[in-house]
Amino acid sequence: MVFYFKARPEAGDFTIFMGLDKHENEDLIKYGFPEDIWFHVDKMSSAHVYLRLNKGQTMDDISEGVLEDCAQLVKANSIQGKLCMLSLFLFYSRNKANNVDVVYTPWHNLKKTASMDIGQVGFHNPKMVRTVTVEKRINEIINRLNKTKVERKPDLKAEHEVVDTAERTEKKLQLRNKKRQEEMERLEKEKQAEMRSYKGLMVSENMTSNKQVASTNKSLQELEEDFM
Repeated sequence: MVFYFKARPEAGDFTIFMGLDKHENEDLIKYGFPEDIWFHVDKMSSAHVYLRLNKGQTMDDISEGVLEDCAQLVKANSIQGKLCMLSLFLFYSRNKANNVDVVYTPWHNLKKTASMDIGQVGFHNPKMVRTVTVEKRINEIINRLNKTKVERKPDLKAEHEVVDTAERTEKKLQLRNKKRQEEMERLEKEKQAEMRSYKGLMVSENMTSNKQVASTNKSLQELEEDFM
């Protein structure tokens, strides 16, 4: 099961989502989109929250309001799934704790190795990881987000394959167009070079007029001999 939320509408049409438990988190890690930004409480157990940006956008395009929505949702869902008494205590402690650090990074920067537990991730490039501090829980934000909450059980693999196929098709089209443009530019350069060469042959310094021929006072036979 995956939970979907809508970020504050004044910031644009952005979807925030997270898995029910570590198994859904594992699938979200595996079948993410290039536009996904991953959020998690730093150095603590928490929900894996994702923000889906519009195509072409990066982390730099996330507004402060949307960033706050994502960070608040992570803090409010610090532990997912079945809770023991200790986990329940930790959940409420982290949920009510102040000054919680939330890290976020693009989905493609998530690193998964065979030795990692289910739901556990690392980073390919730690420099691409950013941190935002949540000073305290803001119930107004959490209540607003929960009102938009929708539960679905999507085929994440199929959705990923559709997007992946579209991306490959677009890249092939771009490559084809690039090669076509390069070929047109090459032909145009050859055409321009040929025209310059032709103009060079036609300049007056390289041409002999009939008047110049007559002024030499040479006979036709002499001119033919000079030519030969």
